[in-house]
Amino acid sequence: RCRKIVAVLPIVVAPDPRLKEKSGPVDAVTPQIRKLMDDMLETMYASGGIGLAAVQVVVHKRILVMDTERGSERYGARDEAKSRPLFLVNPEIVETSEDENIYEEGCLSFPGQFAEVVRPRRARVKYLDYDGKEQVMDCDGLLATCVQHEMDHLEGIAFVDHVSSVKRDMILRKMKKAQKRE
Repeated sequence: RCRKIVAVLPIVVAPDPRLKEKSGPVDAVTPQIRKLMDDMLETMYASGGIGLAAVQVVVHKRILVMDTERGSERYGARDEAKSRPLFLVNPEIVETSEDENIYEEGCLSFPGQFAEVVRPRRARVKYLDYDGKEQVMDCDGLLATCVQHEMDHLEGIAFVDHVSSVKRDMILRKMKKAQKRE
């Protein structure tokens, strides 16, 4: 049996201006797009995240990978056997709930930074899967938060854009300070 060769990709860290660029649609789910999604998933797992948008690895295409089942230590790490990776190409939110959820969000492009963000508790998402087939998924709780967080990246929006300007400025100052130390 042949094992897939995957790579861990470098993640862009804020305040890199490339994170603010909007992502374009994917024309077709090709072997190259699947390879990118495999690499993104491996990168996300290696970094302890639960979601990753292609823009975070400097590919400005509408692609997300997520796995809220396996989780990270922050969200209560789970057994690798319980992995449930999701691959979303050209995702589109078609409906959200009126009721909201508050999660303390973090982001692989903002290492060590967290803030409470209010988002709709549920979301219905239309997308193309790993094989290019159209799917509709109803998301709730952490999955809904994760999909909305990652979809924001496709529009050049980060979780810090949902918090007060004071909190956002504080996080960005910490990010710039950390970059100077490196």
